[in-house]
Amino acid sequence: MTTRGVAGVKTLTYEVTLTDGVQTTKKLVRSQVTKAPVTQVVRVGTKATQQCDPNYSGACVPIASDVDCAGGSGDGPAYVDGPVRVIGSDIYKLDRDGDGIACDT
Repeated sequence: MTTRGVAGVKTLTYEVTLTDGVQTTKKLVRSQVTKAPVTQVVRVGTKATQQCDPNYSGACVPIASDVDCAGGSGDGPAYVDGPVRVIGSDIYKLDRDGDGIACDT
């Protein structure tokens, strides 16, 4: 669902004092919202959020049946752009050289 935003209208009433045709004072007497603004809504709905594997940091390694480094020779189905730090078990075997940094080549 979307809603177009609309500016509101506020009516201000002033008491103005003129001396010899020149304004000498101006006092706000009343402020009233005569038309309320409408907040714009771009979209309402649900969106599946991607879950990231807690064994890695620095980039979101998706939780999938297999994850490979983007641009490599792996066949996915999921990919990650590196470099990615291995902070737990390297369950997808992304850190080929064992230095703790995956997808760094």
